[in-house]
Amino acid sequence: MAFSPSPFLDPGTHASANNLGILQLRRDQLIPAVLLPHAESDYAEGKVENTRFGSFPHSTLVGQPWGTQVLASVVDTGSRGKSKKRKRDGKDEDGEAGKSDVKEARKDIVKAATASSGFAHLVPPTPETWTLSLPHRTQVVYTPDYSYILQRLRVRPGDHIIEAGAGSGSFTHAAVRAVYNGYPGQSDPSNPTEDADTAPKKRKRKRNGGVYSFEYHEPRARQLQLEISDHGLAPLVTITHRDVYSDGFCLDNPSLPDADAIFLDLPAPWQALKHLTRSPPSSAALKATAPDIPTETTADASKPFRSPLNPRTPTRICTFSPCIEQVTRTVSALRTLGWLEIDMVEIAAKRLEVRRERVGLAEEGVRGGNSAPANVQEAVQRLKDVEGRAAVFHSLQKEKQEEVMRRAEARKRGEVGVGDEDGGKKEGVKTSRQDRLDKAKREIEARSLFKEGRLVHRTEPELKTHTSYLVFAVLPREWSGQDEERARRKWGK
Repeated sequence: MAFSPSPFLDPGTHASANNLGILQLRRDQLIPAVLLPHAESDYAEGKVENTRFGSFPHSTLVGQPWGTQVLASVVDTGSRGKSKKRKRDGKDEDGEAGKSDVKEARKDIVKAATASSGFAHLVPPTPETWTLSLPHRTQVVYTPDYSYILQRLRVRPGDHIIEAGAGSGSFTHAAVRAVYNGYPGQSDPSNPTEDADTAPKKRKRKRNGGVYSFEYHEPRARQLQLEISDHGLAPLVTITHRDVYSDGFCLDNPSLPDADAIFLDLPAPWQALKHLTRSPPSSAALKATAPDIPTETTADASKPFRSPLNPRTPTRICTFSPCIEQVTRTVSALRTLGWLEIDMVEIAAKRLEVRRERVGLAEEGVRGGNSAPANVQEAVQRLKDVEGRAAVFHSLQKEKQEEVMRRAEARKRGEVGVGDEDGGKKEGVKTSRQDRLDKAKREIEARSLFKEGRLVHRTEPELKTHTSYLVFAVLPREWSGQDEERARRKWGK
């Protein structure tokens, strides 16, 4: 079976219809949109994304190379051409005439005219851009958190990962990219149209990666399922609406989820740990991990025990908790159920701005320069220059006043001085701010600014992620006597 590649996994070089695109308005303001240029809309230009920087019809976005600066278009946002036409014709919106009008409008989509101002950048969808632009339904796991989590869980292409508490789906998209090594039934990930049936017979079918996500809140689970389908990730992600505290993580398919890694973003992760074991936990262990739940309700004796973990490899787990009390109970439950290498981490991510700092009076008007005295000598020299210019100014004022008095006395005596025609003006040396800026611009051409100054760094004052505690642990695979004997025969004593 052939699958159309998801734009998150293979965006291609251009934006295409019926796929997700991201409009980047500012560094931290992004708008996701499934590009539907011929969809039903109230605008003559088809479907339109209206932003504070202008309107962007989908017809102007489809076919553009990723990273293109797209200019805004002139769109009449105050009226609705289709609604006016229906009202003028007096036809019912649900009638056949209304449907034919919609079809006619779809055929005759007006070409959008470029506006005089406003633009946005069209960028491909990635887990990072989706995290910044997704519709928030719950607290979001941001990029600094999920990148470190996936690295510590050692997630590789072909792995299966369990996610409980899917929420807005930020971690879901990042996990899909980490485990992707082809679609189910596809032999070569580099050739999405090649099926396992048409692949060479000698090629061994590999285990395809998958994400098995569980969400307790049914509306959030349905919304996430719609988003996963729109993004082309449905073959790789299984969304299940379930209370994992009581019902566990096993699916109808007995071979799934067969998990290699687990991520729990739950209010009480210790209550779900009893389902993440390789063998049935004892009554004492069940009582220790879930003391608030009666023992008879934690397991159904009529059903045979089935582990959701991969029996062939060690399983790694991460729990995401905002309170240290939750961490304490989770660690206690992990120790009771045999998890090892338990570790807690807190992530506090900040951006560092590294730049070259140039300080000095000669930096006035230079971009990135600080026009302040670099040392005491430069400050003293600047004061001397200011005092010298002030002295010249006052002397000129005194001479001008004396000249005025002389002319007044000459007029009283009836004398006409030669200086009355030429004015007797004397110009002194004056340096204005504009003169200094012009001089600095001329000197910049002969300076190597990238070699000057010193390297400094600044950290942003606020954190861009919420503070939470990450608990990591490892559950070793079961080791039997047969496994030991096979290892001895293979590797020797």
